Amino acid sequence: MEEILEEIRSYDGVLELAPREGDDAPQIAWGDHFFYYSPDGTVPQNTQPYATIVTKDYPDDTRSNLDAEGRWRLNIHVGSTRARQLTGDIAVDQDFSEVDTILPHPVYGRLGWIAIVNPGVHTEGSVLDLLHDAHEDERRRSERRV
Repeated sequence: MEEILEEIRSYDGVLELAPREGDDAPQIAWGDHFFYYSPDGTVPQNTQPYATIVTKDYPDDTRSNLDAEGRWRLNIHVGSTRARQLTGDIAVDQDFSEVDTILPHPVYGRLGWIAIVNPGVHTEGSVLDLLHDAHEDERRRSERRV
């Protein structure tokens, strides 16, 4: 996870939200990371992060089995077309708990999100490229909004 965090933190204009105990963020988000493009350092309104790292199951998102010891998941918005190219169509009986595999996001896959549980040697090169592309895509969207 540290290599991925270091990579994302190196991008120009990145804003990382990493809620901790005592923050205003809901307790469920503590320990997770949310990445936005925001050169001025303010949380963008009316937009979602382009990448997240989650360290636990959420009430509506348990199919990756993140509550098991040592598991976490990187989520990247790559767009619907690219997500289908990377993962194919989402199967009804899809196993979203596979590690080091690019999968559709268990909840937001149809909206262009991919997910990788415990990225490792099989996905590390692709993951870093996809993160960079997602950041650049969000930068371009942000510039168009202005």
